[in-house]
Amino acid sequence: MGNVLILAAEAHAAGEGGFGLHLDLFDTNIINLAIIIGILFYYGRKIVGQTLGDRRARIEEAIQAAESRQREASEALADQQQKLAQAQAEAERIRQAANESAKKTKEAILVRAKLDVERLKESAVQDLNSEQERAIAQLRQRVAVMALERVESQMKERLDSSAQEQLIDRAIAQLGGS
Repeated sequence: MGNVLILAAEAHAAGEGGFGLHLDLFDTNIINLAIIIGILFYYGRKIVGQTLGDRRARIEEAIQAAESRQREASEALADQQQKLAQAQAEAERIRQAANESAKKTKEAILVRAKLDVERLKESAVQDLNSEQERAIAQLRQRVAVMALERVESQMKERLDSSAQEQLIDRAIAQLGGS
């Protein structure tokens, strides 16, 4: 459009007749200005109105899309917060169950340990008693052997043949003989 205006200005300056635009503002008449303003207003209004309408529509779409994304994000946040609360409640329940299970297991282990200790004590007492009885039996046997050996040695020293005969006769008399 700039080239057309330059050509029109050159043609008018050269003195050629015809239709043309006179670009000198001081020489320009009001009719030429009114025509130009009218053309600009008529065609420009449509173009500017359409451009502004398109821009307004794009802005409204962008706002609606942003609001939609915000709603979706808010819903997703609420959903995730609910899931987090559920997960935390489940974790707390699991922790409490684990604590209870640990207490029960601890108590069972303590009871089992007490029973094992009692059984070991009883076993130790039985072993000690049997060992003591065996030692006492060995001591009795040894004492009896020593006593017999001593008696034999004393009998050999004190008993001669006449004392042996008297002892045998007395033993027979006690048994019921004549």
